[in-house]
Amino acid sequence: MRERVAVLVIVDVLSFSTAVDIAVNQGAAILPFPSGDRAAAQAAAEKAQAQLAAPRQAGGGQFSLSPRTLAALPPDTRLMLPSPNGSRISLAGGNTQVMAGCLRNAKAVAKHARLLAGDGDVAVVPAGERWPDGSLRPAIEDWLGAGAILDSLHMPMSSEARLARDAFRTAIPSLHDLVQQSISGRELIDEGYCEDVALALDLGCSSAAPVLRDGAYRNDVIHPA
Repeated sequence: MRERVAVLVIVDVLSFSTAVDIAVNQGAAILPFPSGDRAAAQAAAEKAQAQLAAPRQAGGGQFSLSPRTLAALPPDTRLMLPSPNGSRISLAGGNTQVMAGCLRNAKAVAKHARLLAGDGDVAVVPAGERWPDGSLRPAIEDWLGAGAILDSLHMPMSSEARLARDAFRTAIPSLHDLVQQSISGRELIDEGYCEDVALALDLGCSSAAPVLRDGAYRNDVIHPA
């Protein structure tokens, strides 16, 4: 698919794309790295002259995949952010322009994706999750996040894209409840990350357009809210 489109928008609402949005709004750069080997991540961070994010469970005010920890990220920080879904998919984009979209920045990302794509196509990719055995677990928060971006994209759409857009439109009145009661939402809330879920659900609050260039997401353009 990446060879057939001009822009890929990666949607990982809980929590990679939300974390990227908050970080780039602070003027920071986020370097995606697939989760797994902590030693490899540390070596990659040092090579890129970046700080390696702590595991989400680390606590102690350290920067991590938990979006709430990134609200005070200093400007010009380079933070390598391991993530099993959003980071991994971001790095699979090849030479295609890659953006990170979520519910917070859906309108801004849609507007900028169209600008970057020109006459080309835009693919909006819900990241999804995985069960403990590694099999794919659909994530409704990513499906709805993709639908929110598609709703503002105003381009011809595939049947799958229209369904995601229509699902988002239908879900708007109960969006908070649906995501909070989803499998991913319940997992985070039960683990004490209810603030992260609330941040992810702040629909349309951000005008950031995170674009992956030279291995890092940065805010490409700030649109009026």
